[in-house]
Amino acid sequence: MYKYACLNAISEKGLSAFGAGYRKTDEIQEADAILVRSANMHEMTLGDSVLAVARAGAGVNNIPIEECAEKGIVVFNTPGANANGVKEMVFAGMLLAARDIVGGVNWVKENADDENIRKDVEKQKKEFAGTELSGKKLGVIGLGAIGNLVANAAVHFGMEVYGYDPYISVNWAWNLSRSVRHISDVETIYRECDYITIHVPLLDATRKMIGEDAVSLMKPTAVLVNYARDQLVDEDAVLKALGEGRLSCYVCDFPNPKTTGHEKVILTPHLGASTMESEENCAAMAVEQLKDFLENGNIRNSVNYPPCSMGECRSQHRIAIYHKNVKNMIRQFADVLSYTNVANMSNTSRGEYAYTMVDIDDALEEQTVARLREIGEVFRVRVVR
Repeated sequence: MYKYACLNAISEKGLSAFGAGYRKTDEIQEADAILVRSANMHEMTLGDSVLAVARAGAGVNNIPIEECAEKGIVVFNTPGANANGVKEMVFAGMLLAARDIVGGVNWVKENADDENIRKDVEKQKKEFAGTELSGKKLGVIGLGAIGNLVANAAVHFGMEVYGYDPYISVNWAWNLSRSVRHISDVETIYRECDYITIHVPLLDATRKMIGEDAVSLMKPTAVLVNYARDQLVDEDAVLKALGEGRLSCYVCDFPNPKTTGHEKVILTPHLGASTMESEENCAAMAVEQLKDFLENGNIRNSVNYPPCSMGECRSQHRIAIYHKNVKNMIRQFADVLSYTNVANMSNTSRGEYAYTMVDIDDALEEQTVARLREIGEVFRVRVVR
């Protein structure tokens, strides 16, 4: 029986996929797996029973990734599961910036008692006139799950789409419309595009990537759209440009005291992935990944350990070893397991961390796990089966 805990409200439809053999617990320290959305885990102490953390979403800046890796805790995310919900909000944001929809709606509400509103509308509507997206240039920075959908949809909107992603995967490159112009220098997007939208993870390298230098290259009529992470943008630089007329509008999904109330900033209350479908998709994907990991040791979409899959175990035992990515580890594992036949083995690595799974045909000797744990640079050893 595996136990799981939820730090936030997680879609019950998604959780139902756990099925028999799994039980929800409110005691985090006794859980085998933890599901989380936005809860801050950096100050939490996780018990030795915790094997995995699954983020029902893409961003993982609320999880101590490195600390988890060194405790042998695999951290998963669910890239792409909420992509359509975010994509739709990006277009909502662009339309709000292009057409003064909010101003028009508010005017109608303010004049609800006007008996002549049908006639007055015709006089007033010119105050809320805007522009169309069709024919405008859109720059998409980051062409992963969300950026890919945004770029392809923008083509159908009739926009001229520029895409920038020096690390685009083969899979996402194949999914990208051939009408999207792949740009090798992001400054081209800053200089030429009417709308610029960001879809990259928040890392040290991307923090405040849209800063004074980037903003200084943008058109005074440009609209900057941020439905990724607030800290990707230097808001001081953006607000200064808006005040000086060097930028037209900033659309953001992350309100704060600095930006709230600014006449050229359109803010939504973190609605990007807040749809029933996105929450269900993220939960279902997180549960699927956790089950495969807990039951078979397989890793898919981890942010701190490498992908590794050997399917279902057909041998008597499967052992998973979490360790540093250093030389001579496989030989040491083989020495410990020399008493048995190794039916299957997989060793993968990512940066400083590596993961090894071994299937053996014979019964585990009493000291096998203890001897593996004693090897230097090993974080954790788990008998999966």
